Amino acid sequence: MERVLSVAQPPSVSRVKPFHFTSQRVLFYPCISISMDHRHFNSSLRLRPHQSNSIHAAATVPVSGESVEHTLKIKEWEAGMLREEIAVSQGITIRRRPPTEPPSNYEGPFEFQIQNGPAAPCNVLEEIIWFKDVEVSQFKEKVSLDALKQAVGNAPPTKDFPGALRAAYQRTGFPGLIAEVKKASPSRGILRKDFNPVEIAKAYERGGAACLSVLTDEKFFQGSFENLEAIRNAGVQCPLLCKEFVVDAWQIYYARLKGADAVLLIAGVLTDQDIKYMLKICKELGLAALVEVHDEREMDRMLEIEGIELIGINNRDLGTFAVDISNTRKLLNERRIDLLNRRDIIVVAESGLFTPTDISFVQEAGVKAVLVGESLVKQTDPAEGIANLFGKDISISA
Repeated sequence: MERVLSVAQPPSVSRVKPFHFTSQRVLFYPCISISMDHRHFNSSLRLRPHQSNSIHAAATVPVSGESVEHTLKIKEWEAGMLREEIAVSQGITIRRRPPTEPPSNYEGPFEFQIQNGPAAPCNVLEEIIWFKDVEVSQFKEKVSLDALKQAVGNAPPTKDFPGALRAAYQRTGFPGLIAEVKKASPSRGILRKDFNPVEIAKAYERGGAACLSVLTDEKFFQGSFENLEAIRNAGVQCPLLCKEFVVDAWQIYYARLKGADAVLLIAGVLTDQDIKYMLKICKELGLAALVEVHDEREMDRMLEIEGIELIGINNRDLGTFAVDISNTRKLLNERRIDLLNRRDIIVVAESGLFTPTDISFVQEAGVKAVLVGESLVKQTDPAEGIANLFGKDISISA
């Protein structure tokens, strides 16, 4: 007889409502549904949404003879295992955290399941994501989510990020520019030694940028949330994208508090349910979300999700860091362009854009915005660099 049980996606423990099923306690909360025909999972998992269109998941947590602490460890470990199963089913290859052994004396649905992949990160993006998982946990110990929510309630209104891109496209006839404030990258090292984020931001705005992207990752890109806050407080009028590797809702609230008008969500890292949940939070906070894709499967996944306003096509393979701007054209076939236009989604081309020819190439492919960092931030005068990138002066004063 088939049983549908529940496995964890990480809400607070206080929200978990136990439901007794024979000798086991079953913990229910939003995620995905898994069918089980015995106490342990089969080698092939069947995932399905409930008829209500809300998604739930199930995992059993044995409690007989277990301490509360050990029970919570089991719950958290099973939640991680299920999260990886869901990600794999959606074609996501980036693992959210390093593989770990089950808690001692573990008996449960994942008892005989072997974790896939090496103990070390498979590529730079996976290394970043693993670090973020630890970093965010440390941040949350210092500033609780409840404290952030209270502080955000007093934050000033956000600026219209998509609206600024549309206005720039109509004004110039070129894709709206998101100019990136970036000091370094894992693949290129230091891009600008005399790095003054506020002065660079002002130069971008003077040169005609519609919006700005600010790197906030410190370890890999030498950015910071302090840079984001400093630019916001310096009187820069361009809407600001917080360029962070988001793995937790806490980061979205923190970005809003520091002055962001938009955040980045990476489809190659986040499951469909993660994206939907974070889009909901963004809407509540007045933030735009730039949802980044790298391949056709990610693009098609995101086109199935309602509420997306901005899709970024990254021409850089975040596994190898190889760049190919033809990736933009590859992902924008006739069917997808028709769907994007009907839903009024702005497509942003990202990475590998250095010349007016590059801009023309992605514009002809169908994009209405571009995100450019390296080719601008390395210029002595970033405002002049914008004119060189587009082949003409696109500043408001032009």
